[in-house]
Formats: sequence, C-alpha cells, structure tokens
Amino acid sequence: MRQDVCVADWVVVMRFAAAADGAGQFCDEASQVARLLAGFDGCRGVEVARASDDPLLWVMVVRWDSVGSYRRALSSYEVKLNAVPFLSRAIDEPTAFEVLYGIDAAGERATSGDLAGDAGTVERSR
Repeated sequence: MRQDVCVADWVVVMRFAAAADGAGQFCDEASQVARLLAGFDGCRGVEVARASDDPLLWVMVVRWDSVGSYRRALSSYEVKLNAVPFLSRAIDEPTAFEVLYGIDAAGERATSGDLAGDAGTVERSR
C-alpha cells in the first residue's frame, strides 16, 4: 500500500430533500451547478444521485485535490452568484470530508491527513 504523508483528497457530500413534484427542476439545477464546479482547478469530478429507496433524497458528491481547491472554488464570484443559492438548500450537516484511505484501479493509498492534532477537541461554531 502506498503511503502519502500530508497529501489528502477532499470529498464534499451534500444531501438535499427535493419536492415530490420538483425532481426534474432539481436535477436541472444540480446539473448546472455540477458543470460549474467541475470547471474549477482541483475539481476531480462531480456526481449527482437520487436515493433508490427515497426518490425525494438526492446527493451531490464533489471530489477535490485539496481543501484549498475547494475553498478557492467556493469563494469565486461565479460560484457565489450561480451555485450558492442552490447549495444553500442542502441539508444542514457537515459536508467536507478528508479522504484517508482509497482503493481503485491504480491501487490502494492511505494518508495521515491534514487536520490539526486538536481538530477533534474543538467545537464547530454555529
């Protein structure tokens, strides 16, 4: 297994509850936001999916090279104007995750992570 120290990928997982009669509109809006985010440096891909056992529950998953790539994209004027109104409808829960282990066709990889040593001891402000 390949070990990388302090080099991590980030995945952003946003869940949405769509209206029963609004699946088509929701999918169109999500696709527009996905295309916008996919155009930023550091974006590795975007997926929009609907739950098979609850057609009102959707998810948007965005993979980033780094937390910096993710933050730069979110701070851009274009995203603030065209994506934040949609993204703000996500269920209010943590969305950004640091990938510590992965396996794919290229093999396995693990990282030690980039979070500060005391990250689990401080509370998130609300």
